[in-house]
Amino acid sequence: MLAYIGKRLLATIPVMAVVAVFVFAMLRLTPGDPAAIIAGAAATSQDIADIRTKLGLDRPIVSQFFVWIGRMFTGDFGESFFFKKQVAELIAGRIEPTLMLATTTMILSIAVAVPLGVLAAWKQGTWIDRIVMGFSVLGFSVPVFVIGYVLIFVFSIELQWLPVQGYQPLSEGLWGCLVRLVLPSVTLSVIYIALIARITRTSVLEVLGEDYIRTARAKGLTNVVVLMRHALRNAAVPIVTVIGIGIALLIGGVVVTESVFSIPGLGRLTVDAVLARDYPTVQAVILLFSLVYVLVNLLVDLLYTFLDPRIRY
Repeated sequence: MLAYIGKRLLATIPVMAVVAVFVFAMLRLTPGDPAAIIAGAAATSQDIADIRTKLGLDRPIVSQFFVWIGRMFTGDFGESFFFKKQVAELIAGRIEPTLMLATTTMILSIAVAVPLGVLAAWKQGTWIDRIVMGFSVLGFSVPVFVIGYVLIFVFSIELQWLPVQGYQPLSEGLWGCLVRLVLPSVTLSVIYIALIARITRTSVLEVLGEDYIRTARAKGLTNVVVLMRHALRNAAVPIVTVIGIGIALLIGGVVVTESVFSIPGLGRLTVDAVLARDYPTVQAVILLFSLVYVLVNLLVDLLYTFLDPRIRY
């Protein structure tokens, strides 16, 4: 097991290297000059050239890349072109809202989707099953920002139950923090509930036809015990897999949701940095998201061994 973990961790190095090259190249090929944005509309060509020299953008692209990589190995992500702060400091100040939003979203999604999927499988062909599957289709069809604006209109503007936008740090109180995360979490969780519920239903349906399920029922076990202890446990591997895949969707959803609800997290930081052509910030945030996704996939693979004893690495 330790050898497998070591190999997987070593395998992240070339993956992150490819991501770094891709992100660096795409940013440089994208239209727009950071120096022109910083200089402003009234700047002269000489002003823009001076800023490019100061930022090191006048060097060859290959030289810029190796300078950036060299600094990365020393823990220096560079200074933000737009925010005029160290990128590491920016990320540290924005990571809490994103972590809180991601955590509450995943907890809500799993807590709702797994029971819904099991219920739909148990009630296959009934109106309950059709409602759950209809919600799954709807959850994939409606864009995240549309759901967010509808929830804001209903629960914040019309009913005035919840705050419209913003975020309260944990240091200022847990309740206030959670209240402001209700609408963003529900907005972001819709697509994950739809995805996880659908996969859960399919996986549980496959297991319900197995011989050991009939044996459990023949022993007189209740439906709840059969579904939760036998069916769901043996159907857990595909469910855990899709939860891990959902992390990739979560990264994209965070960017949109934080913008809709004005949450000062990494998603909002990414949007602001992209609009300002803030190369160091965009590069660092995308690398961080990529690393998280790779580590989550490793964790999912390790969970397989606990869910299915037949799997060994």
